[in-house]
Amino acid sequence: MIFDKMGNTTIVYQENISLRKFVENLNKSYNEIKNDHLIINLFSFSGITSNDILEFLQLSNKHRAANKSFILVTKKVEYDQVPDEICLVPTVQEAKDIIEMEEIERDLDL
Repeated sequence: MIFDKMGNTTIVYQENISLRKFVENLNKSYNEIKNDHLIINLFSFSGITSNDILEFLQLSNKHRAANKSFILVTKKVEYDQVPDEICLVPTVQEAKDIIEMEEIERDLDL
């Protein structure tokens, strides 16, 4: 598992591992990154489906309940194919933009 930390945001990605193992490792490492906004880069996973994205639902809900952003990045699944509780975007830049917008909303108590 690779963590790329930039300020209060961490991009997490992994290569050559199953998605289920990646989620398991992410849960194990969560305490190291729980205070950051998280961008989970899923570009290295081929054949990812909307059902696979649901593997992140519990962790996403937990992280967002702590007022931190949790965003999945993949072009292989459309955002309208996953529950509203999961933030899914096609690019890392878009994920960074959403974190910026969510920080503004939190600062304004929206």
